[in-house]
Amino acid sequence: MSVQSTSTVDPTLLATMNGTKTATDTTQEAQDRFLKLLVTQMQNQDPLNPMDNAQVTSQLAQLSTVTGIDKLNTSVVSLGASLQSSQILQASSMINHGVLAEGSSMILAKTSSDANAASAAIYGVELPQDTSAVSVTIKDSTGAVVRKLDLGALPAGVNPLTWDGKTTAGTVAPDGAYTFEFSATSAGKTIDATPLGFGVISSVASGTSGIKLSVANIGEIGLSDIKQVY
Repeated sequence: MSVQSTSTVDPTLLATMNGTKTATDTTQEAQDRFLKLLVTQMQNQDPLNPMDNAQVTSQLAQLSTVTGIDKLNTSVVSLGASLQSSQILQASSMINHGVLAEGSSMILAKTSSDANAASAAIYGVELPQDTSAVSVTIKDSTGAVVRKLDLGALPAGVNPLTWDGKTTAGTVAPDGAYTFEFSATSAGKTIDATPLGFGVISSVASGTSGIKLSVANIGEIGLSDIKQVY
């Protein structure tokens, strides 16, 4: 008794057994189509008026440009991923470090665990140019002025500052949160002064908006928002 075999196999069965074939990537498909068109064009050209070298070179240059752009895009994506990984490591190393960043609040607290230790607050100001006179007004949580300090002339850039907690009356202000604002002049003209708050980095997160740092007393900021690290 003979056994007959079928001459065809169900394509679905073959696909299941062999797995799905990986499709040619878009760039390779574009190159294949381009070369086929070029070859067809050359095969069917007018023998009395053939394509000159400049035309062929121009078309090949177009293909090279497309390929180059695709490779460049791939490199940029890879570089971006590498840069983000590097930024995460850099940011993570700053956890528990103090930073100055834009903000107008400060925390007055003991400088050590000793109950008799003096209190102090760290803050700062960023100036676009050298100034002849800078002053700062410190207010409590109710908005009442606690102290106004004349800081004199300060240079352009980031200027870290400290407040010893003394009030205008000479007493010691209670520990807690305070706000501050600056007034700056140069040659009699008012200068924009950016207040800088101080806080300690507690955590780092990475998302669609980039690397974000959670900073006590300031909030969530990016790496580029940091003006100074302690």
